[in-house]
Amino acid sequence: MFVILISKLFGFVYRMQFMRIAGEEAVGLYMTSYPTFIFFISLIQLGIPIAVTKIVAEYYAKNKDEHIQSVMKTAIKISFISILIFFPIVAFSIPFIAKTLLHNEDIVFTLYIGLCTIPIVIFSSLIKAYLQGITKIAPTAWAQLLEQGVRIALIVLLLPLFVTPDAPARTAAVAMAITGLGEVFSFLFLAFYYWKSKRQMKNQTTRKYPANPIFRIALPSAGSKLFGTFTWFLEPIIFLKALAVSGITASAATTLYGIISGVHIPLLLFPAFIPSALAIVLIPAVSGALAKQNWKLVNLRIAMSLRLSSLIGCLAATYFFLHGDELAVQLFHLEENRGYMKILAPIFYFYYIQSPLHAILQAADEARAAMMNSIYGGVGKLFLLFILASQQTIQERGAIIAIGFGVLITSFLHIASIRQHKKIAIGFQIFLVPYALFILTCFIQPIFAQGLPLLESSLMTIAIIVGLLLLTRQVRLDDLKYIRSIFSRS
Repeated sequence: MFVILISKLFGFVYRMQFMRIAGEEAVGLYMTSYPTFIFFISLIQLGIPIAVTKIVAEYYAKNKDEHIQSVMKTAIKISFISILIFFPIVAFSIPFIAKTLLHNEDIVFTLYIGLCTIPIVIFSSLIKAYLQGITKIAPTAWAQLLEQGVRIALIVLLLPLFVTPDAPARTAAVAMAITGLGEVFSFLFLAFYYWKSKRQMKNQTTRKYPANPIFRIALPSAGSKLFGTFTWFLEPIIFLKALAVSGITASAATTLYGIISGVHIPLLLFPAFIPSALAIVLIPAVSGALAKQNWKLVNLRIAMSLRLSSLIGCLAATYFFLHGDELAVQLFHLEENRGYMKILAPIFYFYYIQSPLHAILQAADEARAAMMNSIYGGVGKLFLLFILASQQTIQERGAIIAIGFGVLITSFLHIASIRQHKKIAIGFQIFLVPYALFILTCFIQPIFAQGLPLLESSLMTIAIIVGLLLLTRQVRLDDLKYIRSIFSRS
């Protein structure tokens, strides 16, 4: 969990420095092109890394290390052929996507640079999949930290040389190139570790591993991942089109999308690393208890994880509702306080419980239900995004409401899916008290902290909400023991 925290901090520092140095318009161009870049990766990847992890893990568990390198050779060949086939198709589609769908030809060069980094990303993913298969998680975590560190250094030292107020497109393109350089350093680190690990393996078999078993696992996984990235790919397209209908220009809409997706959403997601760590621990813990049919232990572990996630959500929602907009302005040097966090914070309380809910469904062998719930949430968000953002009276605020609506749909559907299991006891009461305390603090705090600077006001907020949580016995001694176990296992 320590490495996850450091990685999150590095990512946060990177985004903060990027916004400060590049400016809102350049960040808007970069963030508008980024979902397309991720969609291209999913399309060309074909889900091969997921198959590699599964097959390598099976051979490693059976102590048949001699077959592992033949699996890797076949996976590398498939990935290489996929790059040769899809690379020109994607390259020819970029002008259409930028000019027709995203209404901004300034994004073309940024997308071409992103496309050039995709082969590196794909081969890095294969090595990460191999390392996960042989249960070597640390190198992947350190590679991610190295990548983030390189990106921060280059953003601070290199990007200022290319920043000019009249050329935000060039700034966005350089930022994408910096992302690619970070991937290169990460790949070199992983490649060295892969070479070192390969030398320690047994004598490898000369028999070629067939492609069919890889495709049988990869293609279904690719389908679900591709759908997820496709909905994200559609998000800026629908956002820009809806705001164009409401009367906002494409350039202004692009800047707004960059601020929402590059500042406010990452700021809200930062505390989510704790529920994510809980989810990592929860899957094996609940799976083991289910295998033993120990329903008391199952419900105890589920209740503990959801309660802790709810407390994180309560603290985060309270702080961001009261101070999030001012914090965003000060940290990211935004030009104005737009008040978006007051809309998002009350809804994102339910995002912090989403990871444990998803993990419970996976542990209960309900992965398909979890996937469908996420799909319904994504589709609902896109539909509402166009309906609300196209209204002249609310415009981008309608888009923010739609993003929150997607979070609510997915979280409540997860709860409904879990409640179908009669022996798993989960109710809304576990979230009711923390959410009520969040609302109460938002009423009380302005009375005591009116006119105080951000730091003193923040400390006042934390003191009030923590005091209320202690008074209502929402925080217990057992929580500290459970959190310590997460630190030791993740």
